[in-house]
Amino acid sequence: MDLDETHDDPMDRRGFLRAAGTMAAMFPWLALPYRHSREGGNPAAYVVRRPGGPLPVVPSRHVLRYDTPAAESNLLREGLPIGNGRVGALVGGDPASTCLYITDASMWLGKRDVVLGDDGQFDYSTEHFGSLVMLARLYVSIEGHEPAHVTGYRRELDLDQGYLRVSYRKDGVAYSWGIFASHPDDVVVIHLSQAGGGAYSGTLALHGMHGDTPRAEVQQAPIPTARTHFEGVLDNGLRYATNVTASATAGRIEADERGLHFANCAALTIIVGGGTNYVPDLAMGYMDPSLDPLELATRKTGAAALHSPDVLLHTHVADYRALFDTMRVDLGTSTATQRAMDTWTRLQARATAGSPTDPELEATYLQYGRYLTIAGSRDSLPTGLQGLWLDSNVSPWMADYHSDINIQMNYWLPDRAGLPSCFDPFTNYCLSQVDAWTDATRKYFNDPRNGYRNSSGKIAGWTLGISTNIYGGGGWRWHPAGNAWLCNNLWQHYQYNPDRSYLARIYPLMKGACEFWESRLLTVSVKDPATGRMREVLVDDADWSPEQGPTDAKGITYAQEWVWDLFENYRQASALLAKDADYAATIAKLQARLYLPEVSDKTGWLEEWMTPDNLGEAEHRHLSPLVGFFPGDRIRTDGSPSTLIDGVTRLLEARGTGGYGWACAWRAMCWARLGHAEKAYRLILTNLSPSKQRSNGTAQNLFDMYQLDADHDAFQIDANFGTPTAMLEMLISSRPGLIVLLPALPEAWAASGTVTGLGARGGFRVDLAWKLGKVTTVTVRSVGGERTRLRFDGWEKDIALRPGGSVKLTLPGSTIWRRFNPLDRSS
Repeated sequence: MDLDETHDDPMDRRGFLRAAGTMAAMFPWLALPYRHSREGGNPAAYVVRRPGGPLPVVPSRHVLRYDTPAAESNLLREGLPIGNGRVGALVGGDPASTCLYITDASMWLGKRDVVLGDDGQFDYSTEHFGSLVMLARLYVSIEGHEPAHVTGYRRELDLDQGYLRVSYRKDGVAYSWGIFASHPDDVVVIHLSQAGGGAYSGTLALHGMHGDTPRAEVQQAPIPTARTHFEGVLDNGLRYATNVTASATAGRIEADERGLHFANCAALTIIVGGGTNYVPDLAMGYMDPSLDPLELATRKTGAAALHSPDVLLHTHVADYRALFDTMRVDLGTSTATQRAMDTWTRLQARATAGSPTDPELEATYLQYGRYLTIAGSRDSLPTGLQGLWLDSNVSPWMADYHSDINIQMNYWLPDRAGLPSCFDPFTNYCLSQVDAWTDATRKYFNDPRNGYRNSSGKIAGWTLGISTNIYGGGGWRWHPAGNAWLCNNLWQHYQYNPDRSYLARIYPLMKGACEFWESRLLTVSVKDPATGRMREVLVDDADWSPEQGPTDAKGITYAQEWVWDLFENYRQASALLAKDADYAATIAKLQARLYLPEVSDKTGWLEEWMTPDNLGEAEHRHLSPLVGFFPGDRIRTDGSPSTLIDGVTRLLEARGTGGYGWACAWRAMCWARLGHAEKAYRLILTNLSPSKQRSNGTAQNLFDMYQLDADHDAFQIDANFGTPTAMLEMLISSRPGLIVLLPALPEAWAASGTVTGLGARGGFRVDLAWKLGKVTTVTVRSVGGERTRLRFDGWEKDIALRPGGSVKLTLPGSTIWRRFNPLDRSS
């Protein structure tokens, strides 16, 4: 086939100016003057202001749309989420009385003290371990705007521009609400406007969630403005506050002990700020006594109130789109009938047996995962089990950070989806906690009551609990291999974005984890299946294959794979940084002696324990024995023995195709890596199935719901990130030195499609287009990578780029790429 190949050099000054001119023509506000501001009280960032006026018309391809408000009694499933990475809110959207349930990422109960039970495991209660809890509730009530009095109601979450709209008509007047959480201003903004001579009269009530008593103040000049606020201290000493300002165009605003009252306002702008005095610093006890949350919240809301609602919205949208626009996806065209449906109706229609495919809905679900990433993970703490969206102070599993799959799954998406900066909270969290984890490990891991303690009696480095909080504490059980899994996430972020300064930051965590395992590994004798002779190998001490089986098994596959992965990655990091060569050599010797799992001659599965017997549930939710296949790389379809790949496949088959959303997402990723497109796609559809009667599946607001029992369910956000990750793995799979195009493209997306801005390990970004299941064009851009190999449909091609350069390949029908040799393991 003819190959059209073009290379672009890194952008020079003239190229930058040309690109800037093009961008200014596309988005007029980018060409206008702007100013920097620190008046928001945020020392970490400048605010780049955008001009006011109507937003430029942009095609909004990805919108969640509803024809009814969300019921407060069901807000977790119907409310629409907004967030700026630190503060999030669930929004109801009822014109008569809308509610915002507001959460700050650092609003955590609990203490730093380590409390062990009689079994040597961590206390897992709100008293000691703590829990993420809500910050406040806000109610905006409008007189006479009950549902019976309005028509044409619509509630929308615009994923392309990152804000929520509510619109309706009453007595011939068009009313509109715009609601968003601004990252530059670090506030939530609610703007009520109308066209046609209408007015707003009603109340604004702020409710604290911890026995707080709000206070209110008001002034009528120069414009009607009011303020309500509260502050408090949790039992652990954490200070918190919320401040709300409201200003009106015309009309009046009054205040009393019940809140704020406004009358005959042509427009109303409400700005919410709040937070705590948490700091990610063990030396300060994770709290800054000099920080006054109320004073800071007042400064931020006051600074934002100096600007018009249009300027606040434009500032937010420009900031949001700088992230969201880094990746676009088109999986095919849906029908006009499907597009005309509201989101909940459309979701139910897609799940009906025999229904046509709805690729635009699936693309929107993928982009929703990116939206939640931007809204939930910027400059603050990472997203835990529920992210920033709670509906009470009592959340399942304390809304904590689970380290045996959940927090890791939350952070598989950013690098693949063109959002590498959204990975930073995960990195910063690990760095801020590791000293506390190290201290706890050295003092408590070898407690004689701990069944997981090191038989050697030695202790070094660090590990953590299955659950962690924001104060360096652990909950539930010790999790020996958790350190290696966190390091895998940190290392793979480096593979997507090669940056030696970042690698130097995470290197001490990797080395500390290696030191822990150096002190923990046991020497045992096993029979070599190839020779029949006994040989000595290194295995994990007494452990538990999450979250099943015996709790005292040695050499569990889960740990063996993660330790091998940790040692491999550490050796590479040591070489790249030219550090600790002698210690890296020691680790290499340990790695060479590690026992690696075999395929059971009884089940045909990859063994989960050092036995051919299955000691747990065949259909268990966790894929613990498969971590060396995904997200690890030790087991590869193009390099491992076929018997091993067959053992992976059979175990995956035995696990089934049902269950919780995160479990289905993980299964889909594994099937995609195996190249089984339809099996991966079927699991995507399982997660998109509507949740009804508290079942597993997708709620009205696309949150993934987790069935607890017949009458109870819980929101767990990991599947909202894991399912989009699986979808991207179906389009591109990568490791350093290799990018596989369309490894598992399902028939539903095969007709035609495009995706731009996908991350690929090795330091690349990829744009891809296909038709009738075949790649038509691919563009690879370097973000630090220099060499890789492209592979598609049995053909492959090596490419070399300078950092910042790119290459575009056109594939019109056949190919002059060389035929892929599956025995070539050089990649």
